[in-house]
Amino acid sequence: MLHGPMVSTDRLLAFAAMSFLLIVVPGPSVLFVIGRALAQGRRAALTTVVGNTIGAYVLVVAVSLGIGSLVERSVLVFTALKLAGGAYLVYLGVKAWRQRGSLQAAFCGDAATADGLRTLWEGFAVGIANPKTIVFFAAVLPQFVDRAQGHVVAQMLLLGLVFNVIALASDSVWGLVAATAREWFARSPRRLSLVGGVGGLTMVGLGVTVAATGRKE
Repeated sequence: MLHGPMVSTDRLLAFAAMSFLLIVVPGPSVLFVIGRALAQGRRAALTTVVGNTIGAYVLVVAVSLGIGSLVERSVLVFTALKLAGGAYLVYLGVKAWRQRGSLQAAFCGDAATADGLRTLWEGFAVGIANPKTIVFFAAVLPQFVDRAQGHVVAQMLLLGLVFNVIALASDSVWGLVAATAREWFARSPRRLSLVGGVGGLTMVGLGVTVAATGRKE
């Protein structure tokens, strides 16, 4: 067993395995990354992944400080956060749909780097408002902490880092695969417009799903 604020190897591996099972099943963050990759390409997808990861780690910090459990226990706070996240996804999806005709210029590099910070922020917003991640961190993460060793906050931060490293790798693969498919579509402006529309509709559908599911009784 490791000493100090570290988590035992067994607990760390068990948490990593559970995190992997949650992450590989596409949820709001993954679908958002795919939508971004289809609509705007590889750079936007990877920037979105970074934003998502930062947002998710902010949730880890919140849970470590006890805020996450408050969100999980409060029907009002949880529902408000979920509805806000869903509405934001719908807004981004509608925006992507309306701009699908201009994707060819963006693909050629005319606007590929202009909105990097905004893309990062949008990924962050989706990551921090992801109900799936909130529930996992609030309900599952504390179960893997060995309180007898002390340094509870440090243990949570370490476990959360493991989760985010796995998520960063997995989401990046999803984004790169989707971006590669987009490059094939980009050979034709008509195909690119179609895939941009699909990416937008995906985000709209995702937003509606996030808002309509997982309600707490």
